[in-house]
Amino acid sequence: MQNTNILILSSGTRNKIIQYFKKELSGIGKVYTTDCSALAPALYEADEHFIVPRIDDPGYIDIILDLCKEHDIKCVLTLIDPEISLLAQHVDRFNAIGVIPMVSSFEVVERSFDKYDFYSWLREHSYRTALTYEDKELFYQDVEKGLLGYPVFMKPRRGSASLNISKANDEDDVEFLLKRHPDLLIQEYMDGTEIGADVYVDLITHKTVSIFTKEKILMRAGETDKSVSFKDPKLFDLITCFVEESGYVGAIDIDIFRVEEEYYISEVNPRFGGGYLHAYECGVNFPRLLINNLQGEENQVNIGDYPIDAVMMKYNEVIVQRR
Repeated sequence: MQNTNILILSSGTRNKIIQYFKKELSGIGKVYTTDCSALAPALYEADEHFIVPRIDDPGYIDIILDLCKEHDIKCVLTLIDPEISLLAQHVDRFNAIGVIPMVSSFEVVERSFDKYDFYSWLREHSYRTALTYEDKELFYQDVEKGLLGYPVFMKPRRGSASLNISKANDEDDVEFLLKRHPDLLIQEYMDGTEIGADVYVDLITHKTVSIFTKEKILMRAGETDKSVSFKDPKLFDLITCFVEESGYVGAIDIDIFRVEEEYYISEVNPRFGGGYLHAYECGVNFPRLLINNLQGEENQVNIGDYPIDAVMMKYNEVIVQRR
């Protein structure tokens, strides 16, 4: 088996992800990490780590490419949203030196991060999703028609980690929030169960080969803090159809609402989600699936192979590192 080194960018506090990759690569490759801060604890889980400039530095991609060449990297991936589009823009440069970025196409990635474009795509392709408005007058008209009512959610058209998301209980709230943040979208409030789906789409076949679903019990800073696993063949079919039609590849994270036994797609994070830890601990091994692809092996479809009613409970740990 050939050497398979992986470079994980902007590792931040995702210590568990680094640990998982290190375990799966034992004997066949190394894990390298980067971050712009020496105070990113996940750095120190890797076989070797590097402090690099911020991703908006003009020379950033050149530095990453040099690291890839120097350390015989086979795959590069990032754990933060702003860097995903950057990787997608430079796929050809990585491919030219034999590196595979685990990233969907630039078009797919950009659509994921523009919440209104994503909403429009879902509607055009007949997927259920929450009504979303960029024009407040159209929203008020639909309220008058009885198509939706208050409360509603207000959220940035582009954003992550649940920043600047607010609940508006009436028109006064809507107007107040729009004065503070004119770019906010208005979105129908989904009164149901919030669900997270971790999905792996094979890099070779582009088929959905693994899905893990969980009901979210508690969120913290936009990430799943507590959740319980469940299975529903109807949801698996919906996810498989959606993911393959929309063109995602690699590990992705989907937010879904279940309302009166119907599923509504909300958002997609085209990367390892913060709640993926639940899936891995239940035996759903995306690092192994990625490594198989990097070794030239197609993964077989194995959807829903995990226990139900398994509860994930995150807790804090501490690293002490000498300067």
